[in-house]
Amino acid sequence: MKARRVKGLDPAAPLAGELQRIVAVRTGELLGFMPAAADPAQVQALHDMRIAAKRLRYVLEIGAGLFGPYAATAMRRTRELQDLLGEIHDCDVTLPRVLALAERCRAEDVATILARAPEGAEDLDPALSVHAPHAAAHRGLQVLATHLQARRELLFGRFLAVYEQLGRDDFRGRLARATADRGSPGAPADARPPG
Repeated sequence: MKARRVKGLDPAAPLAGELQRIVAVRTGELLGFMPAAADPAQVQALHDMRIAAKRLRYVLEIGAGLFGPYAATAMRRTRELQDLLGEIHDCDVTLPRVLALAERCRAEDVATILARAPEGAEDLDPALSVHAPHAAAHRGLQVLATHLQARRELLFGRFLAVYEQLGRDDFRGRLARATADRGSPGAPADARPPG
């Protein structure tokens, strides 16, 4: 996912003001993935939202000391969201691999069973399946796939709860006010980039 462009940045301008503009764009980018990311089938939207959370978090890590106190809270909440979306992404990447491996094992077992069947047999003896080369692996792969699916659903529920809490807490508004606050201790109003 390509980051939204922040137009009109001035490298000679005070750092806090320029970071405030970047935070506003990155916040809009992050929150803009809803409602699409509320659909558990929208794997790409969830992944892109994780990337957007990472970008916002990095900007907040750079500028948290220049802004009001809520910026540090927003940074932690963004990290929490990013981590949760990362865990969901891990499930989204791993589950298809496990299912593909299970399918390859099944296909190899089918071929082996058919090769062991007597020539011209009208039916298969069920005992042939017991000796399939991947018989033991099938259960383990099925258990792993089931675990990954259940974990993903649990994490997705947590993601929705965290996102809903951000809305109830007025995350966007409070972060905008925090980035506009230059009167907090350690937040010099005229902080300029080095150089």
